[in-house]
Formats: sequence, C-alpha cells, structure tokens
Amino acid sequence: MRQLVGEMLIYCFVVVLASGGFLTFFYTPGGQMVPYDGGYEPLRGVPMSAAYDSILKLSFDVRGGLFMRQLHHESSVLLVVGTVVWALFGRFRYVLALLGLGLSLLGALAGYGSADDLLSGTFLGKIPILLWYGLHLLAAPALAIALVTSSRREAAQQARTPAFTALALGLTALVIFWL
Repeated sequence: MRQLVGEMLIYCFVVVLASGGFLTFFYTPGGQMVPYDGGYEPLRGVPMSAAYDSILKLSFDVRGGLFMRQLHHESSVLLVVGTVVWALFGRFRYVLALLGLGLSLLGALAGYGSADDLLSGTFLGKIPILLWYGLHLLAAPALAIALVTSSRREAAQQARTPAFTALALGLTALVIFWL
C-alpha cells in the first residue's frame, strides 16, 4: 500500500509541476504596488502587489488560467495529504518520508506566500514575495529527489508491474478530479 501511495505522489507531483510551469509564464513575483487594470471591472484601479495583480489577470484574462490555478492548488493539497499518508504508512521511520513531508509543507506555505493573498495581513506577510517564490521553486526539485529516491528504493524491493502503474495513474487522476 505504501508503494502505491508513493507512486501516486509521483504522478501527482508531475501534475503540480506541469500546472506550475504553465502558471509561471503569467506570474510576476513582485511586491511593488500597481493599480489593477485587468478584466475584472470591480477591482479596476485598486492598488495591489504586482504578484496579486498577475494572479488576478491569470484567473480572469488568460484562457484556462483559473482551471490551471485550481488544478495546481488541488494537486498541491493532495500532495501534502498524500505525503502525510505516505509517512504514516512508513510509521515515520524513513528519513525520506519526513523530508518529503517537510518539503511538501514548505512548498505549500511558500506557494501561499508568493500569491500574496492569504498571508499578506499576517507576520508572514512581511517576508518579501520574491523570497516566498524562491522557496516555492527550491522545494519542488528537493521534493522530487525525495520522492524519486524513495520510489526507486521501494521498487527495488518489489518490482512494479504495468497493472500496478495503471492502477496508480488511474487512482491519481480520480482523486485529483474528484476534489
């Protein structure tokens, strides 16, 4: 069961990377205040950070942008929850499971910080957006290394079959689109 959850985490991580890659083309990691001039009329002219402005424009003006944001968010939440389940199945005895859990939590928190919407009124909002974004980008390859290393170790103990891979892919798609 632990190997199945680990395999699902890898596929979920691929979805997070693909959707994040799409979002990167439209995101501006800046804290300077700019007036909003996007397609959402009630906010036009309201001063906000460049990061939040780019997220609103991505959501309202880019075709498929809101869907990709939601896919990225839901897959990230699933990645964090799945990492907790994965660590629980290993009874927290694996260093990689704890590292993966910490990195997925750090990546999620840094993602919220780089959006400059939920953390901006808290003490965490004092941290520059560019630093949040950098943490978010650094957590991704570190988490990928932890997941792939663990998956390779588990596959060495019990080989994957095509049916196992298909089951993991199907369950991952089901869970992502069910949320």
